[in-house]
Amino acid sequence: MAHADRPTSAAGVGTTSRRALLIGGSAALLAGCTSATAEAVGSTGTAASSAATPTGPPAATLSTPAGSTPPSAAAASTTASGSTAATGTAAATPVVMPGLAPVGRTAQFAYSAVDIPEARITAAVGALDALIADVMQRSGVPGLSAAVVHGGKVVYAKGFGVRELGRPGKVDADTVFQLASLSKSVGSTAVCWAITRKKATWADKVTAHLPDFRLSDPAVTSMLQISDCYAHRTGLSGGAGEDLEALGFDRAQILQRLRQLPLKPFRITYEYTNFGMTIGGEAVAAAAGMSWEDLQDAALYRPLGMSRTSSRHSDFLARSNRAALHFYYDGYRFRPTYLRDPDQQSPAGGVSSSANDMARWMLLHLADGRWDGRQHIDPAALQAARNPHIPNIPGTTPAERSEFYGYGFNVEATSTGHVRWGHSGAFYVGAATAFGMLPAADVGIVVLTNGSPIGVPEAIAVTFTDLVRTGVAERDWFDHYKAIFVNTFVNRSPVAGDPPADARRPRAASAYVGTYTNSYVGDVVVSARGRTLTVTLGPKRLSAPLTPWDGDNFSWLPPGGFADPRSAVTFGGFAGGRATTMTIESLQIPELRRTS
Repeated sequence: MAHADRPTSAAGVGTTSRRALLIGGSAALLAGCTSATAEAVGSTGTAASSAATPTGPPAATLSTPAGSTPPSAAAASTTASGSTAATGTAAATPVVMPGLAPVGRTAQFAYSAVDIPEARITAAVGALDALIADVMQRSGVPGLSAAVVHGGKVVYAKGFGVRELGRPGKVDADTVFQLASLSKSVGSTAVCWAITRKKATWADKVTAHLPDFRLSDPAVTSMLQISDCYAHRTGLSGGAGEDLEALGFDRAQILQRLRQLPLKPFRITYEYTNFGMTIGGEAVAAAAGMSWEDLQDAALYRPLGMSRTSSRHSDFLARSNRAALHFYYDGYRFRPTYLRDPDQQSPAGGVSSSANDMARWMLLHLADGRWDGRQHIDPAALQAARNPHIPNIPGTTPAERSEFYGYGFNVEATSTGHVRWGHSGAFYVGAATAFGMLPAADVGIVVLTNGSPIGVPEAIAVTFTDLVRTGVAERDWFDHYKAIFVNTFVNRSPVAGDPPADARRPRAASAYVGTYTNSYVGDVVVSARGRTLTVTLGPKRLSAPLTPWDGDNFSWLPPGGFADPRSAVTFGGFAGGRATTMTIESLQIPELRRTS
């Protein structure tokens, strides 16, 4: 798990999936009606409900097979004497059973089965202090900041804990955190701004704005749209290009090398890919005639007054009130160890911001693009981003709801039928963030933390939106998410454990020393000092030693400061006593051949 910039949906996985917690109601019943029937239901619903308060389950509109007689029509055509009259046009009249939900003429899919009273929202906000204190105590995360918006204003904004362990600085609502993959939702919003100003569209071909861009399949290259990049359906595998990022390749160098990677089936495969989204961001920036970083400044940070937000790592480092990253060690403790510069993938993971600034961004979305009394972003562009476009957690049984990805947003229908937008962000080396918005309740929450991803922000955000929707948490979300996230700390490399008891000694160092290369990573130099071998590679010529594991198999900790776990380096193809090939497990294209 090199770069844990991975999304986590609100449902997650578990013994009883949240997607399977279905609540029956009129929304589900009406979903199967035709539009004509739905209009008939809507036109009579209020009158029916005014006659009596429904006491049973919501009623269905009975559909009638062609040529048959509805039960009520047959009953209506029976005279007092018991004779049966001709049914005439009455046979075409739909029957509405008692107990119809009072939805009136509300659009067929625009309401939910469960109401959200204002008092429940107030109670959920009131529960946040205790909820945050509990999750922080159980997790040990050093610092956290959270904000809630509702009714067009910020109703909660607080900081907890410290910015860096061992130092006195406290977290407040203006403390700046690295957002990691929350940047995807922020970046998608900037794309919507560019679309509003006719600089691009979601359907634009990437090559229309980046004519030199290529993927390994020419057909995919010719069809690839900005929307595909933002929906993670480019065909690139998860992690594509991140190995090069760790070694110091810049954004342009990484995007140019993506053409060497194999593709999965285009548009029907969901693969969460940071540099896949970065392709789309770069295309939009080129269309707008500015850098990606300047585009986000112009689209969001300046007009919304997000004065503590930036898409440049240097700006983050210059903040005095910023949260340090804390890596999770040994399954129970955090420690400030690493820095994480995400500039190469800024459209996907490079934003830093505060809870107060992110509250402004949520207010923009809940107002459907309006800001300061005017329409800042076209609602149609925003809605396209927040609509579902590809399943990212498909249902596994007929009773389960699937979850979806939009353009930079996770989109789900909750157990109560309310739409929820959200996203998580995570840097393996020490940042975890999440937001969740319920547009039906005009509520949003953002949670920022300075510790490796173990489910803290997700637990708080999802518990809060549970409380808003139902008044109770559907489960212990911290236990649920922690069990998922701790798997990212499990090293599955063949050299993760101890060497075999009968491990062979390596050959003499001279058998391995030399230069190996491929077109993906370039020259890799193996040198020796005594019997210690060192590998040097990448534009910054980063180095790390090899540790003998078994014969021609070695282990190493890849350089780059991303806390990449121990992985394998293997030599082979010996001719004349010297290795002719080298395989580096941590690379997307791992095979290299000796050149000298």
